[in-house]
Amino acid sequence: MLFKVFPENALEILYDVLAPYPLVGPQAKGKDREDKDIFVFDYINSFAELRLDFPTTIHSVKKFLLPSRENLCTFNLFDGDWEKYVDFNIYKPHVFFGLHPCDINALNKLDKVLTGPVYPDPFYSSKRKNMFIIGVNCNPQSWCFCKSMGADTVYSGFDMFLTDLGDKYFVEILSATAYDILTQLPIADPSEADHRRFIELMDERNRNFVCQVDSSDLTKILDLEFQSPVWQEWGDRCMSCGSCASVCPTCYCYGVKEYVDLDLTTATKQRQLYSCNLIDFAMVAGGHNFRPDSPSRLKYRYYHKHRGFQEAYEEALCVGCGRCGQACLADITVPDVIDSVRRQKVPK
Repeated sequence: MLFKVFPENALEILYDVLAPYPLVGPQAKGKDREDKDIFVFDYINSFAELRLDFPTTIHSVKKFLLPSRENLCTFNLFDGDWEKYVDFNIYKPHVFFGLHPCDINALNKLDKVLTGPVYPDPFYSSKRKNMFIIGVNCNPQSWCFCKSMGADTVYSGFDMFLTDLGDKYFVEILSATAYDILTQLPIADPSEADHRRFIELMDERNRNFVCQVDSSDLTKILDLEFQSPVWQEWGDRCMSCGSCASVCPTCYCYGVKEYVDLDLTTATKQRQLYSCNLIDFAMVAGGHNFRPDSPSRLKYRYYHKHRGFQEAYEEALCVGCGRCGQACLADITVPDVIDSVRRQKVPK
């Protein structure tokens, strides 16, 4: 990995160099109840729209790789014959400007499932291969527990990573493409003072983490407490709305439906992201539901994130971004649930 620095005012030059490509970044859209900006990842049309000072976004960039609804293929019938058309829904490389470490780590986890198996997902893989990622360091929010999940720093899955030193940016370079782009900026080697400032900022950032999850021996704890009554208590609170999966950067469960036009000449196969908390998630032919009640669905969601994925890939599927807890209408958060499993007591 190479390290460089460039002046803060050169950030706009970097934007201009990348502007010919579709560029996705954080921008403010609307206000919350406390009159604070709400940030989302969306297409950026001008440098003024790009807000790298954002605390967090409502959704991650997952929606650009795994849209909530995506046409997988279409079928057309004509003259007694038929044809199938497949569209991977990516037409040129995209630049993703301003991803926090947790969101980059989330993509790395999705890669293990959707690009690593014997049968990789071609729709996800085609988009992933056309991503140029610029990461930025962040200031932890009160609900962030990414440090507990080992997702507060990132070592792969990006092209360049920026840290604001005040009057300049400290750049970690991970790809040859990123280096070629940076040569068009007034870059320089970081000085000893730049290194010290970088370390000071990282130490200060680490001190700002206030939300924690005790993940030590968590897989064993979950095995021991599979029948714990706390799952019933949390399940009774859960509204089975699926908001947690909607905002989660690592949820990837989906269903496939086929739609046939009334004239029987055209059909579409569509993938739709789903949530294991929804009541019909585990329903099969014949009407049997393997998880008919909310407590069992909520429990298996946690076991997938912190037990099953851990066993398969030696890491949890959760990155600790805290979006699920912020979106939950019942105020169910991962730190509270994991703590209650350990203590056998649900907080009031």
